[in-house]
Amino acid sequence: DEPSEWEKTELDQAQVEQRIKEYNSQINSNLFMSLVRGWHRGGHGAHPSSRSPPIRVFQNKDGSYTGFIKVQLKLVRPVSVPATKRAPSARPGQRGQAVKRRTSFYLPKGTVKHLHILSHTRATEVIDALLRKFTVVDNPRKFALFERSEKDEQVYLRKLADDEQPLRLRLLAGPNEKVLSFVLKENETGEVNWDAFTLPELHNFLRILQREEEEHVRQLRHRYARCRQKMQEAL
Repeated sequence: DEPSEWEKTELDQAQVEQRIKEYNSQINSNLFMSLVRGWHRGGHGAHPSSRSPPIRVFQNKDGSYTGFIKVQLKLVRPVSVPATKRAPSARPGQRGQAVKRRTSFYLPKGTVKHLHILSHTRATEVIDALLRKFTVVDNPRKFALFERSEKDEQVYLRKLADDEQPLRLRLLAGPNEKVLSFVLKENETGEVNWDAFTLPELHNFLRILQREEEEHVRQLRHRYARCRQKMQEAL
């Protein structure tokens, strides 16, 4: 996908500071952006007799800043999380050894997560952070971060490149989520690469599909049974 208009915009430090002020004045929460401020020890203090090392203010020369982004998770397939189970012990009274296992489940629809990140945090790092938040152990390459925008009553999605910086896009676009929002989805590259899944994951997918099939069949039988009953009552 081609970069968005936001990605092509370059700002100097003074422009970054002005954009941050404008951004913070438009939000109705405490999820502010702020320039990175820091300090380090060194130099000569005003009181040589003091035993505490003097502090020198750190100058933010590259205009780095921090802030929050909100990401909506819209995953179609289940994700894998660790499920630790102890193996049975051969001797009575002895604790079994922990066995690492995986279990799969669907994340609830409409799941949203706020992340506090730096302006130079890349899209791949955002994906890694989201997976850690939900203890997902799937390969991060199975997922992609998308930019969502609404224009002329239509919704547009664009997959972010690995090195794009979501917080920078958020600052340039402003806080309006119709103009820009972020969505985590499966990294669709055509056909599903089943070789990327482990054997336990594949077994879990089959069990989930079987449950869904059984539920669908049950609903169909119930619907046709009601239709048959109504037809018999009409006769």
